[in-house]
Amino acid sequence: MPRLLVFQHVAAEPLGTLDPLIRRRGHRIRFKNFDRHPDAQLNVDRYRGLIVLGGPMNVEDHPQRPHLANEMRAIERMLEQGKPVLGICLGAQLLAHVLGAPVSRNDVPEIGWYPLQKTDGGLSDPVLAPLQGDTPVFQWHGCRFDIPKDAVHLARSPQCEQQAFRYGDNAYGFQFHLEMDEQLVERWLANPVYRDELAASGLAHDADAIRTQTKRHIAAMQQQADAVFNNFLDLVGRPQRRYTLPSREWA
Repeated sequence: MPRLLVFQHVAAEPLGTLDPLIRRRGHRIRFKNFDRHPDAQLNVDRYRGLIVLGGPMNVEDHPQRPHLANEMRAIERMLEQGKPVLGICLGAQLLAHVLGAPVSRNDVPEIGWYPLQKTDGGLSDPVLAPLQGDTPVFQWHGCRFDIPKDAVHLARSPQCEQQAFRYGDNAYGFQFHLEMDEQLVERWLANPVYRDELAASGLAHDADAIRTQTKRHIAAMQQQADAVFNNFLDLVGRPQRRYTLPSREWA
């Protein structure tokens, strides 16, 4: 039975709709929750794949949050072993940084629902294929990644050019949150930290507008997201292909 490792940074950002998908496919999940155990040891060798979730911290915080540096070393190890890796939001930024790409503030934050456009690479990508053109997806981020060297740029939005990439055959970074359901969106909108971030963002829409858009868009996104995630989970257990990565320090 394939074992999946999941890095979780805060309780407010779980696997969401990914959790039942993984369990229905018979995969065993091992969580590393850095909010509860910031000094957790990260031996990835026993696992067949890695999912790195989002969080309110940033890559640049790794000197004050040593677990971020530990995570990047673990991501690097998974890539060296040719194992599937999926990074979501902060997880995608960590993956991009491991691959040598800068992570910086986006010109404007994206919070709420935004249309996503796939690049030519995204149109032909085997994992992202079910996601239709101009699909509204849920976003909550103020930083962005550059597309790493030798990676394939998969998707963009009008406010953020770098929305998704693939490195090699089975490492993916998604800036957006396909794992959301209506309950999780509401949980974020009710969270004081997230609520304050929305209020300080300067965006024209408020929490009520996001709720309205969620009711309009969530079902279509979930249907496509399930297909995307199932395509990624198909990669778990395939023959390993090793990659050569640049030597980097995360201390």
